[in-house]
Amino acid sequence: MSEFLVSLNPLNQEPVGQVPITSRSELADIVGRSRIAQANWGRLSLEERATRLRAAYHALAPAQNQLARLISLEMGKDARRATYEVAGTVTNAPYFIEEAAAALQTEQGEGRSRIQYRPLGVVAVISPWNYPLAMANNLLIPALMAGNSVILKPSEHTPLVADLFVRALQGHLPEHLIQIAHGHGDVGQALVKSDINMIAFTGSMATGRSIMADAAEGVKRLVMELGGNDPLIVMKDADLSAAARFAVASSFENAGQMCTATERVYVDRTVAEEFKRQVVAAASAYQVGPWDQQGVDIGPIANTTQHQLVLRHLKDAETKGARFLLGKADYPAPFIQPTVVDGMTPDMLLEREETFGPVVAMAEFDAIEDAIARANDSIYGLGAVVFGGRGAAAVADQLEAGMVSVNGGAGGSPWVGAKQSGFGFHGSAAGHRQFAQVRVMNF
Repeated sequence: MSEFLVSLNPLNQEPVGQVPITSRSELADIVGRSRIAQANWGRLSLEERATRLRAAYHALAPAQNQLARLISLEMGKDARRATYEVAGTVTNAPYFIEEAAAALQTEQGEGRSRIQYRPLGVVAVISPWNYPLAMANNLLIPALMAGNSVILKPSEHTPLVADLFVRALQGHLPEHLIQIAHGHGDVGQALVKSDINMIAFTGSMATGRSIMADAAEGVKRLVMELGGNDPLIVMKDADLSAAARFAVASSFENAGQMCTATERVYVDRTVAEEFKRQVVAAASAYQVGPWDQQGVDIGPIANTTQHQLVLRHLKDAETKGARFLLGKADYPAPFIQPTVVDGMTPDMLLEREETFGPVVAMAEFDAIEDAIARANDSIYGLGAVVFGGRGAAAVADQLEAGMVSVNGGAGGSPWVGAKQSGFGFHGSAAGHRQFAQVRVMNF
């Protein structure tokens, strides 16, 4: 008899639906079928794969409203952002497919050699709950375009949207080319240890370390994005209005549940008071509520575990002397109201760890060298931002992150983390090629 994974609505903890948990015997069958499907798919040309994938994503369009609703119901994302996530996935798919196809074309090597990009085999895509469709899709398309088959293991918090997504694609792709495995961490671990060739993962650093250990025996390929603790440095000659708006928007986007959210703000002491005033004013305008309420910017925190983590960070800051310019250290589930914390210190969890909630945490600095040192004092290195005028680019150049920006948001293509925020990367031609085996063919 099958066990079931029940998806809970974060607003009220009521069941949204359920899916059967994949057993170990079922997983072995899934992997076996995936390997057979890959052999046939890998023999197709890039053009043939692109044609099949474009048709599959075109056929996905009628399911957009249902997918968006499931995202909101399963993780609380407000209706506008959920709709954007789905529409972006479907609308951008043809361009993403073409970009991957161009990156994987055979190239001229030295002399008479050719550089080819061949399939790896079976790829496990293990995706997170915060962007349950987009994050999975960012890994799925390059894996399929490289000639691999894919087994998707979605987060146990958002299984329904992933299940609908996969079923919709399956109807227009070769049988068993893309399959799904549902369950908790033990299912993901069993998948990593199974007879597959690559793991593409987005999630926590702790899980990433476990995946690396389990993948080591088979020397399996890895592409992993393991979160961030992104700093923002506000220099004395920065456009304070723009910097304050960015600090709030970046910290609150997706209820703060975004890997490149601003987690730590360091502001020059000479402009700190005005900056803080503008931050509080901007943060106060954000509306919190259910995903389907008009005008809501921040929905519920996606699950009780994450809600408790945010509270632990806020209470730690309060205990260690932080001042709350907006909000407080304790909120009943499932919401976290817009919160602005001043006086962040290096020993606070707000500075040391990824909070993943709608919190602006700030500290002042006197010397820019001190701000750079604190910004870099982290095991994470996903994104980093500097707001300033003269000298901002020089400051940005000293920040230890995979994606750095001056007077704007960090991100881009490739999507790459430094330090322990990433192992490999995805996006761009170089990222797409990480899903392929490079082969030098000599003639």
